[in-house]
Amino acid sequence: MNSLSLKQFQDQVSELLLRHRSLLDVLSKYTQSGAAVQRSVAKGITECGCIQVHAGKQHYSTEMTIEDAKKLLDTHMAGELCENCTEIISAEIGRNLFYTASLCNLLGINLETVLEQESKRCSTLGFFNMS
Repeated sequence: MNSLSLKQFQDQVSELLLRHRSLLDVLSKYTQSGAAVQRSVAKGITECGCIQVHAGKQHYSTEMTIEDAKKLLDTHMAGELCENCTEIISAEIGRNLFYTASLCNLLGINLETVLEQESKRCSTLGFFNMS
């Protein structure tokens, strides 16, 4: 089975999006779908309990090597998503991707190009990309 390309997905979204064609509608649905992703993860913690959050201050020093930081810095997460939570969160992420593609379509942005540019930026900036 061939994997779906971002271009094919973006084209499919363009054909399917009928009701919310307004930029303002797409922006609000994009924001709403992001909140739904966050809410579904929170439910995995608070209702299902398959994952837990154990958060505290991250102890980081500028003298640390990258390898030391990788070993020391924590995700604050324990456990693994159960099958049900994986299914729900995946569906919410899918909706978010749908509205991301919709936003790109309305603004004339190629999603594959965005991904390629972000990948290049990550490669160039490396570990300091998101700091």
